[in-house]
Amino acid sequence: MSEHERRIVPRQGPDLDLDGDIPKYWFGGDAFKTRFFDAMSLLFPEGEKFFITCVRDFRDQIDDPELAAQVKDFTYQEGQHGMVHTRFNNRLKAQGIAVDEILENQKRIMFGTFRKRFSRRFTLAQTAAAEHLTAMMAHGFFNGELFADADPRIRAMYAWHAVEEIEHKAVAFDVYKRVAKGGYGTRIAAMMMTSFTFPFHVFLIMRHMFAVDGVENRGRVWRKGLWWLYGPGGLYPRLMRSYLTYYKPGFHPWQHGDLSVYELWNDSFERNGGDAIGAADAVMAATRERAAA
Repeated sequence: MSEHERRIVPRQGPDLDLDGDIPKYWFGGDAFKTRFFDAMSLLFPEGEKFFITCVRDFRDQIDDPELAAQVKDFTYQEGQHGMVHTRFNNRLKAQGIAVDEILENQKRIMFGTFRKRFSRRFTLAQTAAAEHLTAMMAHGFFNGELFADADPRIRAMYAWHAVEEIEHKAVAFDVYKRVAKGGYGTRIAAMMMTSFTFPFHVFLIMRHMFAVDGVENRGRVWRKGLWWLYGPGGLYPRLMRSYLTYYKPGFHPWQHGDLSVYELWNDSFERNGGDAIGAADAVMAATRERAAA
């Protein structure tokens, strides 16, 4: 996709019947994989508010109409993500998860600590770092059968979210570089900090979820799950090359990431009247065909 063909589509969040009969362990019955993505979902609504706020800090300084339009569409997409994940998180609250307490703690850390103690340029660098991590995972999730065993509705939610993370993956970075005039050192310091704090909070939430669930043999569940994440051939090692590109002095988000599967999703979604489940299923079918070839 050439630079002039890139676009951020302000789609309305899909209606995926998230209040329906979704199993508690919707990821193939696996407690660790399910709660890993549940914990990330729980963090998204407040996280999206933080990202929007940090980009908007520099909105009045943007003199490029194209970048200003991208910021507007980025804001809309992030707002829709927050709304859809809030509906999903209501399921977690009904399961006994302390959603409100976790979100209050997250808000206190991001808005009561980060935005009070760090400069606006640094919190924008945190946003750019988080956007790289989510876009990196979005590209990685599409290139494989990661969600083959997932409930189709949740698979569709994460595929839709992934598509939009790919579309706006450069917005915060461009505002940081071109408007906030952020440097390499701040960018890398923010990435190192985000690389630690994000999984740390995900794992803390998962520990709470396992306790609420009454999961037995938790040590074994953690060992098996962490191997799935970090072991040879695991989820994160497969993404390591993309992660490390951020540390290159001349890095830009649009230098990396395969767009072929994204384009397949987008084509299916638009051709079938905004059917997010059908688009995710089309991607899954194409992935299986490619793996079998």
